[in-house]
Amino acid sequence: MVGLETVESASAAQKQRGSEGLGELFAAVRSRLGLVVLLLVLAGLAWWATVNQMAGMDAGPGTDLGAVGWFIGVWVVMMAAMMFPSVAPTVALYARMTRLRSPMRPLLFAAAYLVVWAAVGLVSYGLFEVGKTWFGSQLAWTAGGRWVVAAVLGVAAVYELTPLKNVCLGKCRSPLGFLLGNWRDGETGAVEMGAKHAAWCVGCCWALMAALFALGVMSLIWMAVVAALIAAEKTIPWRRPVVWGTTALLLALAVMVVVAPRDVPGLVVPGSAGMSTMGTMH
Repeated sequence: MVGLETVESASAAQKQRGSEGLGELFAAVRSRLGLVVLLLVLAGLAWWATVNQMAGMDAGPGTDLGAVGWFIGVWVVMMAAMMFPSVAPTVALYARMTRLRSPMRPLLFAAAYLVVWAAVGLVSYGLFEVGKTWFGSQLAWTAGGRWVVAAVLGVAAVYELTPLKNVCLGKCRSPLGFLLGNWRDGETGAVEMGAKHAAWCVGCCWALMAALFALGVMSLIWMAVVAALIAAEKTIPWRRPVVWGTTALLLALAVMVVVAPRDVPGLVVPGSAGMSTMGTMH
């Protein structure tokens, strides 16, 4: 009898542990899914805000970026819309790994990620304005404008196949590898890791962002295309075909911009009937 009671007790304890373990698993899945949903909802709101902010604006190459404060505000919203879907798995995994320490750490991670991209936007704004001031007439679409756009697209295509792109993309595609290789504890660590992940992301995506500036940084169509390319490269299992597909698309666009710019879907050619009067190509 004693032996039977012992066996029954052990069996009950094992079932209880199994039930508790299953409950923890479901709780972790719900928590991770909830954070992913939150980030996707924020991305959706950012897209909605971007659509409203850009309504009626010039969507062609070389459009005026406006005041620096306004542009950075729009840029940060754009980055949230474009990047949150692809960075969500990393943030969710980080939240899972720190769930017993601080619920604020994933938010600090995401905030630091956006701050780095805000800095990239500020640098891009400066370079754009300097180029417009120094080479304004040479960059007119009827002068060298279309050739500059084609050159930027060509550089972006070549960069897709470089070792640096490969390394940076590898970091972005492996959330667990990045977190284990760059782990820092505490709230300060969350900020540092978010900034470092953003730095790898910049290394991976800067050329695609340059292509977005070339095609029309205020164009919702090109913003969506570049966002889709970034998400595909970071999340789709077939890495090499996606990278080669992106390269082919950028090269095709580079050729078409020179040969037949009006036939490029979604491209607002400066001076055409579809060009908004709110901005002009300098």
